[in-house]
Amino acid sequence: MKIHTLLCAMLALSCPMQGQTTDREALKSHFSTCLQGGHTRQTSDRPISWDNVKECRTTVWNAWCEANLAYEEDRLPALRPLTNADTLLWPLPAHLEPNAVMPYYFGTKGDKPTEGWPLYLYIHGSGPKTHEWSTGYILCSRFEDAPSLYFIPQIPNEGSYYRWWQQAKQFAWERLLRQAFVGGEVNANRVYLFGISEGGYGSQRLASFYADYLAAAGPMAGGEIPFDAPAENCGNIGFSLRTGANDFMFARDLLTARTHELFDSLHHCYPTEYRHHIELIPGRGHGIDYSPTTPWLSHFTRNPHPRHFIWEDYPMDGIYRRGFYNIAIHERDTIGGNERTRYEMTVRDNTIELTIDRVQYEVTQREPRWNIPVKHAKHYEPAKKGAFTLYLSDKMVDFSRKVIVIVNGRKMYHGKVRPDMKHMVNSCATFFDPERVFATGIDIQL
Repeated sequence: MKIHTLLCAMLALSCPMQGQTTDREALKSHFSTCLQGGHTRQTSDRPISWDNVKECRTTVWNAWCEANLAYEEDRLPALRPLTNADTLLWPLPAHLEPNAVMPYYFGTKGDKPTEGWPLYLYIHGSGPKTHEWSTGYILCSRFEDAPSLYFIPQIPNEGSYYRWWQQAKQFAWERLLRQAFVGGEVNANRVYLFGISEGGYGSQRLASFYADYLAAAGPMAGGEIPFDAPAENCGNIGFSLRTGANDFMFARDLLTARTHELFDSLHHCYPTEYRHHIELIPGRGHGIDYSPTTPWLSHFTRNPHPRHFIWEDYPMDGIYRRGFYNIAIHERDTIGGNERTRYEMTVRDNTIELTIDRVQYEVTQREPRWNIPVKHAKHYEPAKKGAFTLYLSDKMVDFSRKVIVIVNGRKMYHGKVRPDMKHMVNSCATFFDPERVFATGIDIQL
């Protein structure tokens, strides 16, 4: 029997599954296909009862974990103290980058918290990579952020335009998160990303791109162009950026100041969001005190179900995210070569309002020495097409009441929503996140 047919047969049964081994194996087979890059979206309605949502969610997540454990790939090692961590290797896919092997350290500091380890991902600067990696290991070992679990990679290769956010590295970060969540040792709501110099640029870009997985991010001695790391995406995380006031190279000082302006403005508009600590450190150049960042980050815990967020959806090195928080994208408005779409979601009293716009940037200020764009004006127009699933949780709406969805001023849905196994299966495969196995969703077509 084909996997899709077997899965549909399984989903026709209501949870709990009561020892239905074949059904569990069908889910596992489906997820195995997803891990290999196969079609992931189930469209057949398979309703379940509200009473069975919790158990069905557990069943789906357990099947996902079993599929991952059976999937042939390089795995994270068993945990051991960072002081005794081995040098490990992750080969990255050749079709994304030839001859790319990522060495890394993976280890703990302190005693495991009851709720699971906070995971810190540190990325190093652009000097000779072996030296930068070794220095990063020493620094991370000293930071006062225990209890913590560290993933400290060495960049696979070097070159004049070789960066932490390119395709093969995106693969590595998503595999890290997926395996860490499946392993059950990591607190999925306490993931932190930070780096120094080139790692500062990389962590700022990656923080914007992957904000829905993060509790907080802390680039240092960087200062990314706002076009490449939209501040809007970071509304529900803690964000720290510390740069020397005399760090003039590549306009780091000006770009850090511009990032500060953007976060201040966004925090003014949304006072409970865009929590940030951005500073230009007087008298310092490219070398600063790195020790304050992770203790500051450690105070933040992710909210995986925000009732408001802004997401500028854009390709990073040619790759788009499949979704963000509770939105899974099926079709984008790329008319006329448009690459960027802005989503703003607000939930009030069981009404979800979405504003979806095409985004165009206009450079309004450049730094003359490096000709680097420092300021941009953004121009918006309503999206003309697009399709997505809007997933919902009981932390966002009251399922005993009708839900209203309004998109660009047009009412797109008004009624009660019901739990369905297809939403659990699809959201699990999309986000690979134990906090985002959604039981309900509404399909939207512009």
